[in-house]
Amino acid sequence: MKRALVTGGSGGIGAAICRRLAASGHHVIVHANRSGEKAAAVVGEILAAGGSAEAVGFDVTDRDATAAALTALLETGAIQILVNNAGIHADAVFPGMSGDQWDSVVDVSLNGFFNVTRPLVLPMIRTRWGRIITISSVAGIIGNRGQVNYSAAKGALHAASKALALELASRGITVNAVAPGIIATDMSEGAFDSEAIQKLVPMKRAGKPEEVADLVAFLASDQAGYISGQVVSINGAMI
Repeated sequence: MKRALVTGGSGGIGAAICRRLAASGHHVIVHANRSGEKAAAVVGEILAAGGSAEAVGFDVTDRDATAAALTALLETGAIQILVNNAGIHADAVFPGMSGDQWDSVVDVSLNGFFNVTRPLVLPMIRTRWGRIITISSVAGIIGNRGQVNYSAAKGALHAASKALALELASRGITVNAVAPGIIATDMSEGAFDSEAIQKLVPMKRAGKPEEVADLVAFLASDQAGYISGQVVSINGAMI
């Protein structure tokens, strides 16, 4: 049984990914920072369905705290599947964007990627098998008004994933990014009403978290062993 860590595993997309990876037979470590109760609820759902899971809490922007939490998890073996899903929004038009809005979004998405991924790579290399999947956004490909910070952070994750894929390609480890469009979650409900979705999405609907989770589960599987360094979009033909 492979161990999978999903950061931001208590949110809409993260929880769906956790449930899907558990259904694939993996032991899932459901991460949260301020939503420990939600993470525990996801663990409870997985256990009730006959899966294997545990919850963990730490702030991905705190390098020392993250390293300590991961060191404890690694005591029982390598984590071979990592889904970097933690991320936040702090939207504002660029002239009115504060330094804190810029820093907070970049810190969680980009620095969080470094803080979580780096400690797990060497243990993963020793097993000669691994999957690193980072949840990005269509905003990282085409940009979005009011989200210069978010678009910048997600675009940087695409470049980081491609570079890391080259470093790890000979070690049996794949590195990819998944870039969702509008997905039906609590986070997106306030940003896109049904009229906006009709205009923006050729398929005329928001995607389902489970659809993103199915894609992640495939990229985490043995069948996806020759797919690496890619940004895979899932957006209903938006681009």
